[in-house]
Amino acid sequence: MFHRVDLALAPFEPYAELLDPNLTENLRSLAQEMRGARIVHVNSTPVGGGVAEILRSLVPVSKGLGLDMDWYVITPSRNFFDVTKKLHNLLQGADGHLTPEEMETYTQYGGEANSLDFGPLAGDVWFLHDPQLLPLIPLIPEGRRPLVIWVCHIDLSTPNEGTLDAVLPNIHLADAKVFSMPAYVPPSLGDAAVYVIPPAIDPLSVKNQSMPMDKALSFLSNMGIDTSRPLVTQVSRFDPWKDPWGVVDAYKEAKKAIPDLQLAYLGASHAADDPEGKKILESLKAYVNNDGDIHLYGDSDIPLQVVDRVVNAFQTASDVILQKSIREGFGLTVTEAMWKSQPVIGGNVGGIRAQIQDGANGFLVDSVDQCASQIVKLLEKPEFKNSLGAAARESVRSRFLLPRLLRDYLQVAVEHVKPRQEAATEAIHPGD
Repeated sequence: MFHRVDLALAPFEPYAELLDPNLTENLRSLAQEMRGARIVHVNSTPVGGGVAEILRSLVPVSKGLGLDMDWYVITPSRNFFDVTKKLHNLLQGADGHLTPEEMETYTQYGGEANSLDFGPLAGDVWFLHDPQLLPLIPLIPEGRRPLVIWVCHIDLSTPNEGTLDAVLPNIHLADAKVFSMPAYVPPSLGDAAVYVIPPAIDPLSVKNQSMPMDKALSFLSNMGIDTSRPLVTQVSRFDPWKDPWGVVDAYKEAKKAIPDLQLAYLGASHAADDPEGKKILESLKAYVNNDGDIHLYGDSDIPLQVVDRVVNAFQTASDVILQKSIREGFGLTVTEAMWKSQPVIGGNVGGIRAQIQDGANGFLVDSVDQCASQIVKLLEKPEFKNSLGAAARESVRSRFLLPRLLRDYLQVAVEHVKPRQEAATEAIHPGD
């Protein structure tokens, strides 16, 4: 049921060169306090999506700071992920409900709950990521219970209330709860052990390292893009909340002013926990209706081993980057593009609002027409685009790089682990 993702240690020093010295000092101090404690992260998939990307970098850097940290993924039956994708949509506001049978599949991990071996997860602190992991909390065996920190990466600002009520009891069981934005915190939690910690990107990963423009253009050419013509790109899963149909509509509207415009939509994620993607891609292909200037890329078009380089190339060499979401927990693809000095046109929702200051380092839009208008503006005013792009990169450097996220996670752990240690010491040596 639990599969360990093996990752080598990554030295911290290259990251320190990008950071404010005070953040570096604070992070090293917290890491020192947590040495000797075993920290485990658990999520639903080793590849695809923002959580897997974060952990793939966070764990090695943590090891480089001397922390004992591991990453595990769950491996339930396929129908479990069918149910949790529906749950994800409901928690972000979709109509409907989980049937009793679906709720049973969810809470019992597709029938595997009674046979779970928690031995591999033995440790002092567990970070459990997203709703897929909530049913684990009441299943933890009695005895030496770890500190449980539940991290929610999705947008709970306007949830399906019935579905939220169904999972709230397990959320309450976590010792600490982490959300990406204040608006995502369910009111019933109050402020008891609730933390707001936005995600972050790894600036040294293959996806986010600086790529020479000629190399990026070569990637695009090999993917069928005419690099002599302007290109607008969105990088995100084929997911209804990313509004892929609205992306196509905005492109078509902008094309009226920029006739040689092309559109690329990179939806390749290779995520095991997203069975909905193929259906959305097929729907989008029908919606595009054989427009030769619209390029859709799914898992079968971009092999897993090169997907990060391809994304880097498109984010580097595209003329305009979109993230036209209608719900968005945070939007790491926004952060990635901003780090590459791209002013992103993003939906005026969720975590995108925390990243984009409208008109200062990108644009927030509420409609297809607004999106199309800003596409045209960036294409027609390259100097303005460059100034926004410089501001976008600096915003990411100061707020959304991986070491800041690690520091924030460690602060939560230290805040809760120290009282536990003190209580244990008092129980062994009362009155000392």
